[in-house]
Amino acid sequence: MSDSLRELWLRGIAFNAAAPTDVLIRLLDEAAGEAGLLMCEGRDLPEAVIDAALRHPVERIRCALARNLHVDPARLAPLASDPSGLVRAYLAGGTRLQPRWVRPLPDDILVTFLTAEEGGEDGRVTEKEIVGELWSSRQVPLSFPRDMAGHDHPALRLYAAFQWQSLTAAQRHALLDDPDPAVREAARRGSRQLDPEAVEAELPPIGSRHAVFVLSTCALSPAVVEQCFADDEVDPLARNRHTPADALARLARHPDAEIRRLVATRPDLGPAAAELRQDPDEDVRMRARLQPSIHTWAEFQEVQKAVDHGPDCTCPITQPATEPSPDWYATCAVSEEPVLRRVAASWPGLSAELVETLAQDDDEEVRIRLACHHPLAPPHLLLDVFVTRPAHRPHLLTLPAFPRTGRAHLIDHPDPEVRALAAADPALPVPPVEDPDASVRLAAATNPSLSPEALETLLAGPRTAEGAAANPALTVPRMHALLDHCLNGTATPPGAVQR
Repeated sequence: MSDSLRELWLRGIAFNAAAPTDVLIRLLDEAAGEAGLLMCEGRDLPEAVIDAALRHPVERIRCALARNLHVDPARLAPLASDPSGLVRAYLAGGTRLQPRWVRPLPDDILVTFLTAEEGGEDGRVTEKEIVGELWSSRQVPLSFPRDMAGHDHPALRLYAAFQWQSLTAAQRHALLDDPDPAVREAARRGSRQLDPEAVEAELPPIGSRHAVFVLSTCALSPAVVEQCFADDEVDPLARNRHTPADALARLARHPDAEIRRLVATRPDLGPAAAELRQDPDEDVRMRARLQPSIHTWAEFQEVQKAVDHGPDCTCPITQPATEPSPDWYATCAVSEEPVLRRVAASWPGLSAELVETLAQDDDEEVRIRLACHHPLAPPHLLLDVFVTRPAHRPHLLTLPAFPRTGRAHLIDHPDPEVRALAAADPALPVPPVEDPDASVRLAAATNPSLSPEALETLLAGPRTAEGAAANPALTVPRMHALLDHCLNGTATPPGAVQR
């Protein structure tokens, strides 16, 4: 058996779903090299393996575990105070795979990062750099500032004060009287966002990047609003929740259809919505038809996610700071408007009865959104979307309901990604281990229907060795024998095919 197969065997065993704890722990040995790192980062792990990786003396192992998307993040809490600043930074930065379903870190880990006074015993990373990684990772829930407004630690109340408009009136009032002077000052500055005169006095030059942010988010005086119209800088006004009603009415009649689109679904639009339902632009008319169903800004945000993105949208799936009511989603699910049914299909709390109905919807995007967002979406729908919409394949493969069998009929599909999916189906009579595409061969070699004799042959071939080592039908003694050869340099394991 050639030593050139060593890395292939190690990688295969590292991702073998049937590999027991004692096998996986052996891969934490430095001699396993990249395979151990890939395992720690790229798959679910038994509790004992997690414990061993958390305590591992090699920093690279702990760094890899910190990026693991499959392990419960609560189990990774010790890494938030790891002696290595790099380990902390990797946990704060999250997985490098950028999955669609963004899993937030637990509050205790976030609190550890945001209250840390140093970045690790090694001094290679500062606490501010780690927090910077955290902000860019999307692992902080949008509701977190509101949850921290009354925390005992002033650093967390300070963070809440910087997110002023996400807080309740009672929380704002408390922060303005906070015992910590830095928190009071941040609260005072935050409160000026909702003071039109203060915004006018401090407004940067219109047209600058900072001015666009202010005009899009802060309360505006009549003079500032008029200046925006005079300078034709009205796009921020159309996006600003504080834009006054008379300005919204003018925006609804703006000659630019894009401006009319931006305001057409606003819950505060008022009588102008009726005019926009007769607009010459078809997209504006469609959005205006939705407006009577939108009563809150939370509902508005969910509708915007649907109207602004197409069927191949792969934007991150995150928990909103404030969620519409279940009744509203249920009403959307039976609406005549496809966009509202798409909104309902995107909510993972929709009832099983409505899921069954939407799974048969005439609108393809409704079915796509249901497959990608709802845990009760039927497996056949997930498979259909996988075949027809390649953009969603990486996400669909991570879903627990994705079918692991019933795919054999796709084995002759022209798309090699689809053939690879079919090649691993245990119901397939003859897995295509000689397919011209490498991904199909790899998947075929993992098929548990292969005989032990066939597996031995595939283990000895460089085109199929990794897949064969990942095959769940591989016996545990055989896994250990391969590891003995790879890690300890023993003789060729018994029963191996010689070449």
